[in-house]
Amino acid sequence: MSTTSIRIKPVNGAGAYVSGIDLNRLDKPTINLLITALGDNGVLFFREQSIKPEKHIELAECFGKININRFFSPVQEHPQIAQVLKEPSQEKNIGENWHTDHSYDQIPALGSILVARDLPSRGGDTLFAGMFAAYEGLSDDMKSKIAGLTATHSSRHVFGAAAFDDGDDRTGRLGNSEKATQDSVHPVVITHPVSGRKAIYVNPEFTVRINDMPEAKSDALLQLLYAHCQQKNYIHRFNWQPGSVAFWDNRATWHKALNDYPGQRRLMHRITVEGERLFA
Repeated sequence: MSTTSIRIKPVNGAGAYVSGIDLNRLDKPTINLLITALGDNGVLFFREQSIKPEKHIELAECFGKININRFFSPVQEHPQIAQVLKEPSQEKNIGENWHTDHSYDQIPALGSILVARDLPSRGGDTLFAGMFAAYEGLSDDMKSKIAGLTATHSSRHVFGAAAFDDGDDRTGRLGNSEKATQDSVHPVVITHPVSGRKAIYVNPEFTVRINDMPEAKSDALLQLLYAHCQQKNYIHRFNWQPGSVAFWDNRATWHKALNDYPGQRRLMHRITVEGERLFA
């Protein structure tokens, strides 16, 4: 595949749309182009792709080792692929709150590749928030205030047994609550290993506190950062269509899945690619 045919169109908020590409056929120059584009834009959106599970796995392996998710139900015969599913009879979806995948791991995931398999007739979009732009939009005083701080992230309160009750209809879609033992510490501001840009690295779902700070002050600072990051000018809404693929960089974005399609089925296949240790 010639990279000269590939077009990368950034959008406001977060991400870029990539055209002129077949994700089933990637050579080394194209992979390198996508690595750079992902690092620059935080998330890449693709349309009109036809990717079978085997090719989905091959695609992910072009960018790193696959992280087999502990908590999501796997796709039958393809344990590398996590199934993100909501049936018509179910009320709760998965990933409804703003988050960054695997921030609770000591070495967080590089990114995730999500492929649309079965879509509702309306709704089911995903919102992405750009943490490069959010950091750059902070005041100089706030940048100075959070420089050098670290935060603790955890999986326990989201995937542990205490997060589920008897009526939780995510049971069967999420499991292995006994494996929700991950706690990690990361800088509040990281330097992206590809782009070199600084990004905010706390998120409402998995970050539990800012370290070496009284709880009340930690909570107040986190809420200020969360409110800042959720401003409309940092957010892009991706409308899923048959053949759509999104590849997001967990070190540069938040995302959330909208739960606005009651009584309809939505099935997505997700593969997460392992990353590297983060530094300020």
